[in-house]
This record gives sequence, structure tokens and C-alpha cells, in this order.
Amino acid sequence: MLQPLRLIRIFIETSVRNETAYNANFWVGLLNSLLNFGTGLLGVIVLFGQIDAVGGWSFGSTLAVLGVYLTVGAVRDLFISPSLDSLTGMDGEVWVGTFDFTLLRPVDTQFLASVRRWRLFALFDLLLGLDVLAAAVTRLGTTLTAIHLITFLVTLAAGTLTLYAILLAFSGLVFWSPGFLFSWVFDGIFQMARYPVRLYPGALRLLLTWIIPVGVITTIPAQALTGELSPVVLIGSLGFSIALLVGASLLFRGGLRRYASASS
Repeated sequence: MLQPLRLIRIFIETSVRNETAYNANFWVGLLNSLLNFGTGLLGVIVLFGQIDAVGGWSFGSTLAVLGVYLTVGAVRDLFISPSLDSLTGMDGEVWVGTFDFTLLRPVDTQFLASVRRWRLFALFDLLLGLDVLAAAVTRLGTTLTAIHLITFLVTLAAGTLTLYAILLAFSGLVFWSPGFLFSWVFDGIFQMARYPVRLYPGALRLLLTWIIPVGVITTIPAQALTGELSPVVLIGSLGFSIALLVGASLLFRGGLRRYASASS
């Protein structure tokens, strides 16, 4: 148990040195964070500047979805994407063959590939997301009970796990097509997670809930925060997240067996 924690600490320290080597990185990261935050918030404000509710969602509850989106996205940018994206693309480790060094280390490959690079500027995004969630709770005007908070944290963890599983699965596909950055396909769809899935038409709503599960990632945690989540949906989302993680892990490990070493 201690070895993985020590490795994560070493990875964070190394990433800090790399991130702070260039001052421009901070300002570019800050600008990107503010643009992501501003466009999402502006979209919600414009929408509810015309109407009071849509699909049963008020301004406060929709703001909760945006807060979850920003929070989960910050966790993704903190270490999941920086780590997994280094495998993919024309300059990725699988294409150029430097993935050999990862395989040679006496640590679980999936763990190592998932946590070795950190982008600590994403902590600013995380702070923005938590601020939006706090504003949503205030706007809703409801008492946040312990049950609501625990359920929210559980569904938030499940949503983050779902996002990680999707990105892990796309990373696993790189062993079949090393030069293609599969996560680009998901990035555009993930933007739709800014808003509740009920805002989308029926077929698209079903697609975004269980096929490309952005609803599990953001809408369900927001429902838990507002106290509108049913036990059936809660259990279903947890089971779905676990099943998706198992499937993604099997796909990734299957890809590892397919990988041809640069020295072979």
C-alpha cells in the first residue's frame, strides 16, 4: 500500500518541477481554466435568462450539473489525461516505442500508466468547480443533509470512475492503432455533460446516459446533491461504473499483450 503512495508522491514532485520550469505554462493554464469556466457558466445564465426551468431542471440544479462537470473535469486534467494521453498519438510512447521502459518497471502497468504525470494547475479548475457547487447549493435553498452529502460523494466518485474507465478504454485501443488519439472522439461528446441529460431529446438522452455515459458522470451526482436521485438509479449507476471499469481494464490489458516492443 505504501509503495503506490510513495510513487505517486515522486510523480507529483517530478511533475511540479516540469510544470514550473516555464512561467508561460501557468498563464496558459489559467487562461484555459477561465475560458472553460466562463463558457459553461455563460451558457447556463443565457439559458435561464429566458426561462425559469427546462425539463424539470431549475437554474440551481443545472448549476449543480455544471459544478460536477468542472470538478470531474479538473480531476481528469489533474492526472488521468496527462498520464494516459502520453501513450497516444504520433509522438506517444506506444508509437515511438518508449513504452518499453514503462513495461520494464516492477509496478502494475495500468497503475503506472494512469498516475505518472500530473498537471497541478488543474487544482485551480477544481477550486472553480467546488465554488460552483457551493453556489448551486445556496441557489437551491435546500438543507444539505448527511444522506444527501454521502450519496453525492459516492455518485461523484462513481462518475469519476466512469470517466477514467472511458479514457482507459480509449487508451487501450491505441495498441491497435498507435498513431490515433482516440480520446479526441470523446472530448467533443464530453462537452455535452455540462447540462442535464433531460435537456436532450429522447434517443440522445438514452445515448448520453448509458451508451456514452456522460449522464452518469455529471447528471446523476447533481441529482444526488438535490435529493432527487432514486435508489434504483443510484445502485444502477454504481454497478454500471464498476462493470465499465472492469471492461476497460480487460481491454487495456489485452492491448498490452498485443504491444510489440521497440526492441523486438
